[in-house]
Amino acid sequence: MARRYVSIWFRFLQADYCALRQPALRSGPFVLASPDHGRMMVRAVNAAALQAGIEAGITVADARTIYAAVEVRDDDPALVDSLLQRLAAWCIRFTPVSAIDGAEGLLLDVSGCAHLWGGEAAYLHDLVQRLQQLGFTVQASMADTIGAAWAMARFTQHPTIVPAGGHIEALQGLPPEALRLEPATTARLRQLGLRRIKRFLSMPRAVLQRRFGTHFLLRLDQALGTATETLTPIQAPAPFEERLPCLEPIVTATGIEMAIEQLLTSLCKRLEQEGKGIRQAVLKAFRVDGAIEQIAIGTHRASLHVAHLFKLFALKIDQVEPALGIELFLLEAVKVEAVEPLQEKIWEGSGGLDDTGLSELIDRLSNRIDINQIHRFAPAEQYWPEWSFRDAPALHGRLPDAWSASRRRPLTLLYQPAPIQVAAPVPDYPPILFRYKGQVHNIKKADGPERIEQAWWLQTGEHRDYYVVEDEAGKRYWVFRSGHYDAHNKTQWYLHGFFA
Repeated sequence: MARRYVSIWFRFLQADYCALRQPALRSGPFVLASPDHGRMMVRAVNAAALQAGIEAGITVADARTIYAAVEVRDDDPALVDSLLQRLAAWCIRFTPVSAIDGAEGLLLDVSGCAHLWGGEAAYLHDLVQRLQQLGFTVQASMADTIGAAWAMARFTQHPTIVPAGGHIEALQGLPPEALRLEPATTARLRQLGLRRIKRFLSMPRAVLQRRFGTHFLLRLDQALGTATETLTPIQAPAPFEERLPCLEPIVTATGIEMAIEQLLTSLCKRLEQEGKGIRQAVLKAFRVDGAIEQIAIGTHRASLHVAHLFKLFALKIDQVEPALGIELFLLEAVKVEAVEPLQEKIWEGSGGLDDTGLSELIDRLSNRIDINQIHRFAPAEQYWPEWSFRDAPALHGRLPDAWSASRRRPLTLLYQPAPIQVAAPVPDYPPILFRYKGQVHNIKKADGPERIEQAWWLQTGEHRDYYVVEDEAGKRYWVFRSGHYDAHNKTQWYLHGFFA
């Protein structure tokens, strides 16, 4: 696919921004100035000041000589970079590759983007019109090379689209300044009578290099497309990204849902061809007023299931505020992983950690609530109940150890054993009833005791005799007596867990 670039020139960038903040400045000429070696120097001017004959680089005193009533405002050196950064980020709605070009411009790689607007003419017109509506004086052009687009944006009167392959012809009538050369080089070219690019375009390269240096040849080759020139985007485009511009601004939740479903279908189709699936995805909604709404989802296993991914986004659609309308949706797969197809087992039932349904259930829960509220426990090589488990490294990870099935353990273990009042016929027998939180539980069945000792290198507490007991309602509990029976200690029994 042939490359296409757009160069945008903000001729009065700082002045336009100041006029937006102080509309009264639009009524006449004004300049931005800053001190330099004891003199106030003009750094930027507005269109009216330029028309009056005031240019950047002269002193404020000279500016007032040219136009006595000129307004003077303090210049902010950091303003230009901040403005260009924000404008470059705004232009991402037109292309994923947006870069800053010097102190007055932007460069966009628009290859493969114009068809979304119905053609290059409609694309460039919409881009320029939108920037003008924001309050900026803009000149823009589109061409096959960065150098040609830059030249046409600054040395033509109107937004220009150079046809594919026509950049060499378009450059020939422009002055040498259009090649982004140093002032000394352009002055020398003019002294030699080379006032148009076509005058030296066919001259021997050895002669040009000897007279004007290698940098001159590099700029010429970049404009002609024989030397490579790359952009440094403010935001690196994601390798897996889908864009959906809207013919009319979207303001309803139904419209947002339709956009998400269409984007997911396209993105998952691309990922499937690469053998990858989505782990993390971000949806960005570019609003008409320039704001960007954003929601994100995550999965615990790489997924290409469009319906499942859509449900995760659907949980967060109410967080998207369309305001006056959304004009562009961008879906980005921030993190992808290889999709490993699972071998189906005919003779074994479904379920287990490899079950896709389990993974998708956890995805829905973790995107609805905090992921830290979902836990998976793994066995630890400890007999003491409080230390016999640990957090698993991942919900879908393999565990090096398996739970022991020799002894039954409760599904829910209290963080701290709760004291209970117990009635037992014989000290070493299981209780016949116990009271917990004011409720009496009559025991119908019991199994035990199972004695658990402290680790020999600790020995900081009494041993425990555990019993599994079942009350009249069929509920089972894990209770224990701490230490040996003591007739004078009435709180030595504890409830430690609940069975399902």
